[in-house]
Amino acid sequence: MADAEETNPNHGAYLVPGLERGLRVLEALAEAGRPLGLTEIGTRLGLTRSSVFRLTYTLRHMGFLEEVEGSKGFRLGARVLNLGFAYLTAQDIIETARPELELLRDRTGVTTHLAIRDGAEVLYLSCIQTRTGFLSNMNVGSRMPAHATPMGWLLMADLSPREVAQLFVHVPLTPLTAQTPTDLGALTARIGEAAATGHVVSRGVMEPGGSSIAAPVFGRDGKVAAAIDISGPDSAFDLAEMDSRYVPEVCAAAGRISARLGYQEPPRPAPPPAPGPGGPRSPQSPHR
Repeated sequence: MADAEETNPNHGAYLVPGLERGLRVLEALAEAGRPLGLTEIGTRLGLTRSSVFRLTYTLRHMGFLEEVEGSKGFRLGARVLNLGFAYLTAQDIIETARPELELLRDRTGVTTHLAIRDGAEVLYLSCIQTRTGFLSNMNVGSRMPAHATPMGWLLMADLSPREVAQLFVHVPLTPLTAQTPTDLGALTARIGEAAATGHVVSRGVMEPGGSSIAAPVFGRDGKVAAAIDISGPDSAFDLAEMDSRYVPEVCAAAGRISARLGYQEPPRPAPPPAPGPGGPRSPQSPHR
């Protein structure tokens, strides 16, 4: 593989040395397979002890490193494992969802997307562009504020109102359009409606003249693992068929992806028995 300097003439201006050194510390610990002290980390990476101290302090503060009790060594922290599991899960969802997203695109003629929640943002993992020319600008890696998007509301459906509030303690509820909830009460109401309905039909929620239909994808544990949607300009839809055609297609695709991920829909309760010919009967009083 060619060095970055050879492939990007602005490599020196773009490279963040501190970030590079921090990631190298994590790599050194992963390769060692055991705790390492400041001196050993510095020797392996060619860094001074004071530089390693600042790096390990920052990484430990963020949860990427843990100090081994009773020693002066460090090991990888749980946050590194969470990143790894999140990566593997995302890859599994992408590969699992792709054929269903392609089928949904073909059946509706509208661009399809797959996304997960990353903190207070919606992260797009897949985009299957329509064949009709209405191309989406939400490509893989795009991010949108979760509070202002239908997929974001669905992705927060498992959170309690308190957890939603904690998620946005330091994140302003900046509006994208007049339909964006700008306070926690309005946001939790939108989330509750999305969870109760099981999908969201939106007209101009993210931008004027745009429409989308979103539905949640559930994992094996029964929690919301991702969300899918079809979205594009109003002209990409037959707006008279939003509920009769597009909603069933999107919800069915989300259900098939959920099943592929191991989700088993809970059985529906049996309907109450029909009343007899005489109609419902009130309990009889005991004989005296």
